[in-house]
Amino acid sequence: MRYKKSGPYFILRIDRGEEIVGTLKAFCTDQKISLGTVQGIGAATTIEIGLFETATKEYHTTTLSGDHEITSLVGNITTMDGKPYLHLHITLTDATYLAFGGHLTSAVVSGTCEIFIQTIDDSLGRTFDAGVGLNVFDL
Repeated sequence: MRYKKSGPYFILRIDRGEEIVGTLKAFCTDQKISLGTVQGIGAATTIEIGLFETATKEYHTTTLSGDHEITSLVGNITTMDGKPYLHLHITLTDATYLAFGGHLTSAVVSGTCEIFIQTIDDSLGRTFDAGVGLNVFDL
């Protein structure tokens, strides 16, 4: 992974073979980013995405294999228990141009992944909401 900083922005290139979520978490830890937004595009393989079922309060995940274009990667950075907490969603297309999307758990870059992180000069934590079954903004 390589990066450049410009004002409140970090511009990242995540390289082939690197896992996106783990790389971003480590980067946020190293750079002490506690609040921000994420957007990106690229290409990936071996992708795990999920869908939260509100009735059962459970995540259901699936793994996609093979070449996929990342047509949109969006999310936010907050903290929980003093560590970076990434909430990322992704939309991908396969070789037949079908789109898949959901909560991003992991994805290995197959070509490149270009990410912009906009930092916000503040911090925001998360707390578990038992009624919803999710870690929500602690406002």
